Amino acid sequence: MSNKKIGLVSLTALVLSSMIGSGIFSLPQNMAAVAGAEAISIGWLITGVGIIFLGLSFFFISRLRPELDGGIYTYAREGFGELMGFMSAWGYWLCATIGIVGYLTVAFEGLGVFTDSENFVLFGQGNTIAAFIGSSIIVWLVHVLIAGGVKEAALVNLVATFVKVAPLILFIALGLWYFDVELFNTDVQATSLNNSVGDQVKDTMLITLWVFTGVEGAAVLSAHAKKRSDVGLATVLGIVIALVLYVAITILSLGILPREVIANMPNPSMGPLLDVMMGQTGKIIITACLIVSVLASYISWTMYSAEVPYSGAKNGAFPKILDKLNQNGTPINSLWFTGFVVQFCLILVLAFEQSYTNLLMISTSMILIPYFLIGAYLFKLAIQTNAKWYIKLTGFMASVYGLWIVYAAGLEYLLLSVVLYVPGILLFLYSNRKFHGKITLTGAEKVILVVILAIFVYAVYRLPELLAA
Repeated sequence: MSNKKIGLVSLTALVLSSMIGSGIFSLPQNMAAVAGAEAISIGWLITGVGIIFLGLSFFFISRLRPELDGGIYTYAREGFGELMGFMSAWGYWLCATIGIVGYLTVAFEGLGVFTDSENFVLFGQGNTIAAFIGSSIIVWLVHVLIAGGVKEAALVNLVATFVKVAPLILFIALGLWYFDVELFNTDVQATSLNNSVGDQVKDTMLITLWVFTGVEGAAVLSAHAKKRSDVGLATVLGIVIALVLYVAITILSLGILPREVIANMPNPSMGPLLDVMMGQTGKIIITACLIVSVLASYISWTMYSAEVPYSGAKNGAFPKILDKLNQNGTPINSLWFTGFVVQFCLILVLAFEQSYTNLLMISTSMILIPYFLIGAYLFKLAIQTNAKWYIKLTGFMASVYGLWIVYAAGLEYLLLSVVLYVPGILLFLYSNRKFHGKITLTGAEKVILVVILAIFVYAVYRLPELLAA
């Protein structure tokens, strides 16, 4: 009963839920702070095209190689070998595991709206003792939920996804009603930012990318899909729905209040905007839905975080102990591993809030290389199988987009991400040796390792400067 497979609707909800976390509720302020309407529109166009090609890459790979499970890790391994497969898995797992801690802190910061006052602080910014205890309880409740079966966890996520999307649709409906074309056209180039439209577009790119992280969710859980053909379809459906919501919320906001006003709003900025349109209940609605949203995202991302080390352990990329399913079909040891890491990160939040924020930003950049490798693998696979021209084009365009977002992230974040990759490589070498009886690296992989170590030495040398930037 507990290991039933996940259908198309639940898979799509998982993709949508993992993309729509806390970011969308702060999107109006985040975008207005760095760009005007023209640059924002161009930024969404570039991201929309790029992310659709990325989503189609998952779609076509699932058709060309339906037997492959594990998504991010498996595709990189099949395309570029054991080492690159591991690096893709490690970067993705670390990004996901460190990142989901942010969902817990945001949830309890949201609860603080209802409990805290000037004279009494219970949850603060999600970094108080009370928030730590509450977050820890949620970590292990979700552990129990997922251990009971991925199907059951996906069903809970499906219900929560409907709850989180409802206020977004309400916001869009009211935004269409209150939209002022004249206000929207007042300063479309945001001249007060003293930044060219091109620079503004670049500044929007990382924001637009981060709100799409999670696009790979259906592929990561492909082994649990009722039909393998649903994996690619769920990915594309999730992207299209999220893209419509993101663009509508961002663009409509600029027709409700001036850009400068939105740029200086506290987050989640959808609350004050909703207040303008419907009165003082707006902030309460948005805050309540924000809490539901991030907790639903926490469930879906925990499922992904547990699945990736399990997939890697089956091929010797992660320690063999993580290659175990319980009676409900859940990768239980990998789930325990993820839970303990999240618990440790909560301690870091409590003790070193600012340092943890820096760690979160660095780890987030680690997802860029895995995304590039997806497009590159489809392009390689399409050439090898002489697939249709549009499949080759999809792989090529997804690869170009992957390189673009790596460039948009900037050299500093990429150097810092290498610092986090190297400990993982040591884990890989240990696991690889235990699995095969010896370290099995190709000549090309040895060259890659030397290059990574050289970059690591340079990054460590510049570490104080990079952290201060």
